[in-house]
Amino acid sequence: MIAALLLGREGSLGFPGKNIYSVLGRPLMVYPLLAANNAKYIDKVYISTDSNKIKDIGCQYGAEIIDRPAELCTPQALGEHAFVHGFEVIKEINDEEVELMVLLFCNGATITSETINEGIKILRDNQGIDSAVTVSRYNMWSPLRARKVGDDGLLHPFVPFEKFGDPATLNCDRDSQGDVWFADMSVSIVRPRCLEHLEDGLLPQKWMGQKIHPLKQWGGLDVDYEWQIPQVEYWLKKHGFTEKDTPYREK
Repeated sequence: MIAALLLGREGSLGFPGKNIYSVLGRPLMVYPLLAANNAKYIDKVYISTDSNKIKDIGCQYGAEIIDRPAELCTPQALGEHAFVHGFEVIKEINDEEVELMVLLFCNGATITSETINEGIKILRDNQGIDSAVTVSRYNMWSPLRARKVGDDGLLHPFVPFEKFGDPATLNCDRDSQGDVWFADMSVSIVRPRCLEHLEDGLLPQKWMGQKIHPLKQWGGLDVDYEWQIPQVEYWLKKHGFTEKDTPYREK
């Protein structure tokens, strides 16, 4: 069995209500739900949440609900532990062995069923790979450009320049370090072993395991602030979504 698991909790400090915020006339969380529902290899779709509104929307789209424990709904709780909890529940309530987990976020709308299908096929064809995850190229966010505010109130390199080589040979061009790929949180397709042995995974998203295949796309992100909504709308329109239509065929 291949199961999709969406995470979305009630509280959000940066953008309250982001998971159900209207984007092109639909709650934000509907877009990952549509992608999961229309992916040809996914057998069941689950949502782990403490929100009644999220539960209601999920049920409208045929998802099964997992009650997310209160200790996994705090601002300090890690998504990776909520994924592990949801995975354990899915194993417990199903007789079938879980082949793959398709991990999604209710605030991660930049995903299509085609990309999910591609990732599943890659994992089926390459048993040594732990996961397949969406990545987007953001060269303007190269670690060479990253800064932090020091105790003196001034900007300092976040990573010492020496980590990148001889500082005399470095420059500030956004492409000078080559392409910079970020896991954009649109989807992570993982083998059960990644969740069963979470601490063996690479930081910062340990649920991805060690051997991670990139599913390259552009402009992917999970929404944390309201000002990111226009980027999501632009992405969705470029992928065939309007206020009236979606690229998916009615089932």
